[in-house]
Amino acid sequence: MKSFEFTVTNPVGIHARPAGDLVKFAKEFESEITVTNQRNGKSGSAKKLFSILSAVVKCQDTVTVTIEGPDEEKALREIREHFAQNL
Repeated sequence: MKSFEFTVTNPVGIHARPAGDLVKFAKEFESEITVTNQRNGKSGSAKKLFSILSAVVKCQDTVTVTIEGPDEEKALREIREHFAQNL
């Protein structure tokens, strides 16, 4: 299992468009990918749009992304590179 944290800097948090992009990207991996909002403790699968949106991630919230599975190293690297820096 691998994980990393980042702080959301997008003024509107993780809304439908970036969440949808993350879902599309996460579905390319076999590993289970979970997004957890540290402010409220809510989490959801990165492969389900409403699951991510239900975590209610706002600007300046710290998010933990947890990845577990056969391609977790690649998923960790690519999600960190493509999404964490743009949210």
